Amino acid sequence: MSVKEATKAVPAPMRTTPEPPRPTKRNRSWDEVPRWQIYLPLSIYLLFTLIPFYWILLFSLRPAGSTSLVPWPMTFDHFEKVWTERSFGTYFQNSVLVGLVTLLMTTLVALAGGYALARFNFRIKRAFMLGLLCSQFVPGALLLVPLFEIFAELQMINSLGSVIIAETVFQLPLSMILISNFIKNVPYSLEEAAWVDGCNRMTAFRIVVLPLLRPGLIAVGSFAFVHSWNHFLFALMFLNDQEKQTIPVGLNTLMGADSVDLGALAAGGIIAAVPVVIVFAFIQKWLITGFSAGAVKG
Repeated sequence: MSVKEATKAVPAPMRTTPEPPRPTKRNRSWDEVPRWQIYLPLSIYLLFTLIPFYWILLFSLRPAGSTSLVPWPMTFDHFEKVWTERSFGTYFQNSVLVGLVTLLMTTLVALAGGYALARFNFRIKRAFMLGLLCSQFVPGALLLVPLFEIFAELQMINSLGSVIIAETVFQLPLSMILISNFIKNVPYSLEEAAWVDGCNRMTAFRIVVLPLLRPGLIAVGSFAFVHSWNHFLFALMFLNDQEKQTIPVGLNTLMGADSVDLGALAAGGIIAAVPVVIVFAFIQKWLITGFSAGAVKG
Protein backbone atom coordinates (compact mmCIF):
# COMPACT_ATOMS: atom_id res chain seq x y z
CA MET A 1 0.00 0.00 0.00
CA SER A 2 1.35 3.36 -1.00
CA VAL A 3 1.63 6.33 1.28
CA LYS A 4 -1.14 8.13 -0.63
CA GLU A 5 -3.53 5.18 -0.27
CA ALA A 6 -2.71 4.84 3.40
CA THR A 7 -3.41 8.49 3.91
CA LYS A 8 -6.80 8.17 2.23
CA ALA A 9 -7.68 5.18 4.39
CA VAL A 10 -7.19 7.12 7.62
CA PRO A 11 -10.46 8.86 8.46
CA ALA A 12 -10.24 12.60 8.86
CA PRO A 13 -10.73 13.83 12.41
CA MET A 14 -14.23 15.08 13.09
CA ARG A 15 -14.56 18.79 13.65
CA THR A 16 -16.50 19.69 16.74
CA THR A 17 -18.04 23.11 17.10
CA PRO A 18 -17.23 24.73 20.40
CA GLU A 19 -20.14 25.04 22.79
CA PRO A 20 -21.44 28.57 23.24
CA PRO A 21 -20.60 30.08 26.59
CA ARG A 22 -23.31 29.78 29.15
CA PRO A 23 -24.92 33.06 30.07
CA THR A 24 -23.82 34.48 33.35
CA LYS A 25 -25.43 37.14 35.45
CA ARG A 26 -23.44 39.83 33.66
CA ASN A 27 -24.04 38.82 30.03
CA ARG A 28 -27.55 37.40 30.41
CA SER A 29 -29.78 38.58 27.58
CA TRP A 30 -33.02 40.52 28.04
CA ASP A 31 -35.09 37.51 27.00
CA GLU A 32 -33.71 35.49 29.89
CA VAL A 33 -34.70 37.98 32.57
CA PRO A 34 -37.04 36.32 35.08
CA ARG A 35 -40.61 36.91 34.01
CA TRP A 36 -41.74 38.17 37.38
CA GLN A 37 -39.38 41.15 37.05
CA ILE A 38 -41.34 42.16 33.94
CA TYR A 39 -44.88 41.20 34.92
CA LEU A 40 -44.82 42.66 38.43
CA PRO A 41 -44.22 46.32 37.45
CA LEU A 42 -46.62 46.00 34.54
CA SER A 43 -49.30 44.52 36.80
CA ILE A 44 -48.89 47.34 39.31
CA TYR A 45 -49.13 49.94 36.54
CA LEU A 46 -52.18 48.22 35.06
CA LEU A 47 -53.84 48.12 38.48
CA PHE A 48 -53.40 51.85 39.05
CA THR A 49 -54.67 52.51 35.51
CA LEU A 50 -57.81 50.38 35.71
CA ILE A 51 -58.96 51.32 39.23
CA PRO A 52 -60.25 54.80 38.18
CA PHE A 53 -62.13 53.27 35.24
CA TYR A 54 -63.72 50.69 37.50
CA TRP A 55 -64.69 53.42 39.95
CA ILE A 56 -66.42 55.39 37.18
CA LEU A 57 -68.19 52.27 35.98
CA LEU A 58 -69.26 51.47 39.55
CA PHE A 59 -70.84 54.88 40.14
CA SER A 60 -72.60 54.82 36.78
CA LEU A 61 -74.20 51.39 37.25
CA ARG A 62 -75.10 51.17 40.94
CA PRO A 63 -78.26 52.83 42.33
CA ALA A 64 -78.10 56.28 43.85
CA GLY A 65 -77.20 56.22 47.54
CA SER A 66 -75.63 52.76 47.38
CA THR A 67 -72.19 52.20 48.93
CA SER A 68 -71.57 48.74 47.50
CA LEU A 69 -68.21 48.03 45.85
CA VAL A 70 -69.96 45.82 43.29
CA PRO A 71 -72.52 47.33 40.86
CA TRP A 72 -75.36 45.06 41.93
CA PRO A 73 -78.27 45.43 41.49
CA MET A 74 -77.32 47.07 38.23
CA THR A 75 -79.26 50.09 36.99
CA PHE A 76 -79.08 52.28 33.89
CA ASP A 77 -81.07 55.15 35.36
CA HIS A 78 -78.03 57.44 35.36
CA PHE A 79 -77.45 56.90 31.63
CA GLU A 80 -81.11 57.55 30.86
CA LYS A 81 -81.01 60.70 32.98
CA VAL A 82 -77.97 62.27 31.31
CA TRP A 83 -79.04 61.24 27.80
CA THR A 84 -82.58 62.65 28.00
CA GLU A 85 -82.86 65.13 30.88
CA ARG A 86 -79.33 66.57 30.54
CA SER A 87 -79.36 66.68 26.70
CA PHE A 88 -76.33 64.44 26.29
CA GLY A 89 -77.81 63.14 23.05
CA THR A 90 -77.45 66.64 21.56
CA TYR A 91 -73.98 67.07 23.06
CA PHE A 92 -72.95 63.75 21.55
CA GLN A 93 -74.11 64.74 18.05
CA ASN A 94 -72.30 68.09 18.27
CA SER A 95 -69.08 66.45 19.41
CA VAL A 96 -69.23 63.90 16.59
CA LEU A 97 -69.76 66.69 14.04
CA VAL A 98 -66.91 68.80 15.41
CA GLY A 99 -64.57 65.80 15.62
CA LEU A 100 -65.22 64.48 12.11
CA VAL A 101 -65.03 67.86 10.36
CA THR A 102 -61.87 68.76 12.30
CA LEU A 103 -60.36 65.40 11.33
CA LEU A 104 -61.15 65.97 7.64
CA MET A 105 -59.94 69.59 7.48
CA THR A 106 -56.78 68.92 9.49
CA THR A 107 -55.83 65.90 7.40
CA LEU A 108 -56.39 67.63 4.03
CA VAL A 109 -54.56 70.86 4.89
CA ALA A 110 -51.72 69.04 6.68
CA LEU A 111 -51.36 66.66 3.72
CA ALA A 112 -50.89 69.55 1.29
CA GLY A 113 -48.52 71.43 3.60
CA GLY A 114 -46.58 68.30 4.55
CA TYR A 115 -46.02 67.43 0.89
CA ALA A 116 -44.67 70.91 0.22
CA LEU A 117 -42.29 70.66 3.18
CA ALA A 118 -41.10 67.19 2.17
CA ARG A 119 -40.64 67.62 -1.59
CA PHE A 120 -39.85 71.32 -2.20
CA ASN A 121 -37.00 73.57 -1.10
CA PHE A 122 -37.60 77.27 -0.57
CA ARG A 123 -35.82 80.05 1.25
CA ILE A 124 -37.85 80.26 4.44
CA LYS A 125 -38.31 76.51 4.82
CA ARG A 126 -36.19 76.22 7.99
CA ALA A 127 -37.74 79.34 9.49
CA PHE A 128 -41.21 78.00 8.70
CA MET A 129 -40.42 74.64 10.33
CA LEU A 130 -39.04 76.46 13.36
CA GLY A 131 -42.23 78.50 13.57
CA LEU A 132 -44.34 75.33 13.46
CA LEU A 133 -42.30 73.79 16.27
CA CYS A 134 -42.42 76.95 18.41
CA SER A 135 -46.19 77.16 18.00
CA GLN A 136 -46.49 73.94 20.02
CA PHE A 137 -45.24 75.80 23.10
CA VAL A 138 -48.13 78.29 22.94
CA PRO A 139 -51.03 77.21 25.20
CA GLY A 140 -54.51 77.32 23.76
CA ALA A 141 -55.67 79.81 26.39
CA LEU A 142 -53.48 82.53 24.83
CA LEU A 143 -55.36 82.14 21.54
CA LEU A 144 -58.79 82.77 23.04
CA VAL A 145 -58.79 86.59 22.86
CA PRO A 146 -57.55 86.97 19.25
CA LEU A 147 -59.74 84.09 18.03
CA PHE A 148 -62.77 85.52 19.82
CA GLU A 149 -62.20 88.92 18.17
CA ILE A 150 -61.83 87.32 14.75
CA PHE A 151 -64.96 85.18 15.10
CA ALA A 152 -66.91 88.16 16.44
CA GLU A 153 -65.99 90.17 13.32
CA LEU A 154 -67.01 87.21 11.14
CA GLN A 155 -70.26 86.77 13.14
CA MET A 156 -69.34 83.16 13.95
CA ILE A 157 -69.75 83.30 17.72
CA ASN A 158 -72.20 80.66 18.97
CA SER A 159 -71.53 78.55 15.88
CA LEU A 160 -69.94 75.11 15.66
CA GLY A 161 -67.90 76.43 12.75
CA SER A 162 -65.88 78.63 15.11
CA VAL A 163 -64.93 75.63 17.25
CA ILE A 164 -64.05 73.57 14.16
CA ILE A 165 -61.78 76.30 12.75
CA ALA A 166 -60.10 76.87 16.12
CA GLU A 167 -59.47 73.16 16.63
CA THR A 168 -58.10 72.81 13.08
CA VAL A 169 -55.72 75.75 13.51
CA PHE A 170 -54.55 74.35 16.83
CA GLN A 171 -53.88 70.88 15.36
CA LEU A 172 -52.26 71.88 12.05
CA PRO A 173 -48.61 72.53 13.10
CA LEU A 174 -47.97 69.11 14.64
CA SER A 175 -50.01 67.32 11.97
CA MET A 176 -48.06 69.03 9.19
CA ILE A 177 -44.72 68.08 10.72
CA LEU A 178 -45.76 64.45 11.15
CA ILE A 179 -47.11 64.09 7.61
CA SER A 180 -43.97 65.68 6.14
CA ASN A 181 -41.92 62.98 7.88
CA PHE A 182 -44.24 60.29 6.54
CA ILE A 183 -43.79 61.59 2.98
CA LYS A 184 -40.00 61.76 3.38
CA ASN A 185 -40.02 58.02 4.10
CA VAL A 186 -41.58 57.38 0.66
CA PRO A 187 -38.75 57.10 -1.92
CA TYR A 188 -38.72 59.97 -4.37
CA SER A 189 -37.79 57.55 -7.14
CA LEU A 190 -41.31 56.12 -7.06
CA GLU A 191 -42.77 59.45 -8.10
CA GLU A 192 -40.10 59.92 -10.75
CA ALA A 193 -40.98 56.50 -12.20
CA ALA A 194 -44.64 57.55 -12.36
CA TRP A 195 -43.66 60.78 -14.16
CA VAL A 196 -41.73 58.75 -16.71
CA ASP A 197 -44.86 56.66 -17.30
CA GLY A 198 -46.80 59.82 -18.18
CA CYS A 199 -48.36 60.85 -14.86
CA ASN A 200 -48.33 64.46 -13.70
CA ARG A 201 -47.37 65.38 -10.15
CA MET A 202 -50.92 65.23 -8.80
CA THR A 203 -51.70 61.88 -10.42
CA ALA A 204 -48.39 60.39 -9.25
CA PHE A 205 -49.10 61.57 -5.72
CA ARG A 206 -52.60 60.10 -5.75
CA ILE A 207 -51.60 56.74 -7.24
CA VAL A 208 -48.15 56.14 -5.76
CA VAL A 209 -47.66 58.18 -2.58
CA LEU A 210 -51.12 58.44 -1.06
CA PRO A 211 -51.72 54.67 -0.61
CA LEU A 212 -48.40 54.41 1.27
CA LEU A 213 -49.44 57.19 3.65
CA ARG A 214 -52.48 55.39 5.05
CA PRO A 215 -50.92 54.56 8.48
CA GLY A 216 -49.68 58.13 8.83
CA LEU A 217 -53.00 59.67 7.83
CA ILE A 218 -54.83 57.45 10.31
CA ALA A 219 -52.42 58.47 13.07
CA VAL A 220 -52.77 62.19 12.35
CA GLY A 221 -56.54 62.00 11.88
CA SER A 222 -57.11 60.05 15.08
CA PHE A 223 -54.97 62.50 17.04
CA ALA A 224 -56.99 65.44 15.68
CA PHE A 225 -60.30 63.70 16.37
CA VAL A 226 -59.48 62.78 19.96
CA HIS A 227 -58.15 66.24 20.77
CA SER A 228 -61.23 67.98 19.38
CA TRP A 229 -63.48 65.45 21.14
CA ASN A 230 -61.94 66.13 24.53
CA HIS A 231 -61.16 69.85 24.21
CA PHE A 232 -63.13 71.97 26.64
CA LEU A 233 -61.90 75.54 26.34
CA PHE A 234 -62.89 76.53 22.80
CA ALA A 235 -66.40 75.11 23.09
CA LEU A 236 -66.92 76.87 26.41
CA MET A 237 -65.84 80.27 25.11
CA PHE A 238 -67.31 80.30 21.60
CA LEU A 239 -70.67 78.56 22.18
CA ASN A 240 -73.50 80.08 24.21
CA ASP A 241 -76.64 78.07 23.48
CA GLN A 242 -77.08 74.77 25.29
CA GLU A 243 -78.17 72.90 22.15
CA LYS A 244 -74.81 73.73 20.53
CA GLN A 245 -72.55 72.60 23.38
CA THR A 246 -70.23 69.60 23.19
CA ILE A 247 -69.70 66.71 25.61
CA PRO A 248 -66.84 68.27 27.69
CA VAL A 249 -69.00 71.34 28.40
CA GLY A 250 -71.97 69.08 29.12
CA LEU A 251 -69.94 67.21 31.73
CA ASN A 252 -69.09 70.52 33.37
CA THR A 253 -72.80 71.34 33.74
CA LEU A 254 -73.26 68.20 35.88
CA MET A 255 -71.10 69.72 38.62
CA GLY A 256 -73.06 72.25 40.64
CA ALA A 257 -71.78 74.83 43.09
CA ASP A 258 -73.10 73.00 46.16
CA SER A 259 -73.37 69.36 45.09
CA VAL A 260 -72.30 66.92 42.39
CA ASP A 261 -74.43 64.14 40.97
CA LEU A 262 -71.73 61.46 40.93
CA GLY A 263 -73.89 58.86 39.21
CA ALA A 264 -74.84 61.17 36.35
CA LEU A 265 -71.28 62.49 36.08
CA ALA A 266 -69.88 58.95 35.89
CA ALA A 267 -72.46 57.96 33.28
CA GLY A 268 -71.57 61.02 31.21
CA GLY A 269 -67.89 60.13 31.48
CA ILE A 270 -68.63 56.61 30.18
CA ILE A 271 -70.59 58.05 27.25
CA ALA A 272 -67.68 60.37 26.44
CA ALA A 273 -65.03 57.64 26.69
CA VAL A 274 -66.66 54.69 24.92
CA PRO A 275 -66.56 56.10 21.33
CA VAL A 276 -62.87 56.97 21.62
CA VAL A 277 -62.04 53.52 23.01
CA ILE A 278 -63.95 51.83 20.16
CA VAL A 279 -62.17 53.94 17.53
CA PHE A 280 -58.72 53.17 18.96
CA ALA A 281 -59.56 49.47 19.23
CA PHE A 282 -60.10 49.33 15.45
CA ILE A 283 -57.19 51.53 14.32
CA GLN A 284 -54.48 50.57 16.83
CA LYS A 285 -52.37 48.56 14.35
CA TRP A 286 -52.30 51.43 11.85
CA LEU A 287 -51.82 53.96 14.65
CA ILE A 288 -48.66 52.31 16.02
CA THR A 289 -47.25 51.85 12.51
CA GLY A 290 -48.00 55.44 11.60
CA PHE A 291 -46.40 57.05 14.64
CA SER A 292 -43.30 54.85 14.38
CA ALA A 293 -42.94 55.66 10.66
CA GLY A 294 -43.26 59.39 11.24
CA ALA A 295 -40.89 59.52 14.18
CA VAL A 296 -37.70 59.31 12.13
CA LYS A 297 -36.62 59.78 8.54
CA GLY A 298 -35.01 56.77 6.92
